[in-house]
Amino acid sequence: MTVKVVTDSVADLPSEVTRELGITVIPLNVRFGTEVYRDGIDLTAEQFYDKLKHSAVLPVTSVPSPGTFAEAYDRLAEETDEILVISLSSRLSATCEVALQSVGLMERKCRVEVVDSQWAVMAQGFMVIAATRAAQAGASLDEVVDITRKTIPRVDFRAAFDTLEYLKRGGRIGKAQAFLGSMLKVNPIITIKDGLVEPAGRTRSRAKAIEHLYNFAVGFSHIKGIAVEDAACPKDAELLVERLSSKFPKEHIYRSKTTPVIGTHTGPGLLLVAVLGDRSSEQAEVRGVL
Repeated sequence: MTVKVVTDSVADLPSEVTRELGITVIPLNVRFGTEVYRDGIDLTAEQFYDKLKHSAVLPVTSVPSPGTFAEAYDRLAEETDEILVISLSSRLSATCEVALQSVGLMERKCRVEVVDSQWAVMAQGFMVIAATRAAQAGASLDEVVDITRKTIPRVDFRAAFDTLEYLKRGGRIGKAQAFLGSMLKVNPIITIKDGLVEPAGRTRSRAKAIEHLYNFAVGFSHIKGIAVEDAACPKDAELLVERLSSKFPKEHIYRSKTTPVIGTHTGPGLLLVAVLGDRSSEQAEVRGVL
């Protein structure tokens, strides 16, 4: 039987990708006061940012319940006897721990392996895509797990912010707190390292920030995938896509919206590029597409 792959909504996978590849996505939750929404299901990105703008209550996020994972596992166990779960970084969320604990709640017999991606957004998403394609090509669960772990050091991302205030409020700011308190108007650039948010640079304007993201992406060789994401700044995202299309086929650049859970911790204005490939000190050499 084919290995089935499960991930969480923080992977920011475009819906057409999850449908095409048959990936199961477990939503995290966004709470506005007493109102609880499943990430990307009960609340779209557009609805979320409109609500964020007008709500007197700041949203918070929470992990899926163990029962949500267990129900998904049992449903997939009707089709397979091997499941791989790829979660967002365990140092940013308890989702990975809940995914593992939920295995004990299953009613059906099925082997389930949980891998901590150590990432989030489409860096995590690329790991999920690679694992799913390997599974569909006939790889065993052990082989898919091995491929997933080998993909961890081959993904990376950079994200440009208008403000780090939301990250600060949500307690996910990590070492990027070094940016706070600056008297200068800067556009912070962040990434994730060893599972935690970390500063990766700063620019003096939005145009310079977009240039920074572009240079980061094309600084890879053997690029297998590029994704551009935005949080309520689609014009900036399209500008970045156009620039990248001079180095990488535009039709193969994934376009994604950051989900409400990500938006809760970043606010509007986030622009992000994620890459699967090999680092190069020279100009990127584009070969193939994931």
